[in-house]
Amino acid sequence: MLVSDLMNSHVVSVSPDETCSLTARLMHRHNIGSVPVCGQDGRLRGIVTDRDIVLRCVAAETDPQTTKIREVMSRGVQSVSPTDDAREATRKMAGSQIRRLPVVDGGGRVVGMLSLGDMAKNHAFDMEAAKALSEISQGVKRK
Repeated sequence: MLVSDLMNSHVVSVSPDETCSLTARLMHRHNIGSVPVCGQDGRLRGIVTDRDIVLRCVAAETDPQTTKIREVMSRGVQSVSPTDDAREATRKMAGSQIRRLPVVDGGGRVVGMLSLGDMAKNHAFDMEAAKALSEISQGVKRK
């Protein structure tokens, strides 16, 4: 099965110039915990999680109304292609200890998101998702 068969193609993204406050409201409104950060060309620049906003902005006592996402986002993001094998995506998640992967096309533009939850909903991948989540939670790094 391919990543495109499991991914969510309804992606909420932000630009690096958006504020932490606006991004947190988007996360709340859409009930999501991470958002890809994209340039005007739609290409992936980074990713920001609710945890990034709390630890790198709020806990650092910077103003969420004025702090830009580029200041708190993670760069060098792991991603997958829609044509990648879904089992390989679970191995990538476990190896990098992440629960969500942006899905990018050949030009680096975000076309979806793939989460362990997306995989767990598909009975063909529920065991792989459970194993990956266990490894992520235990801090086991794959070689």
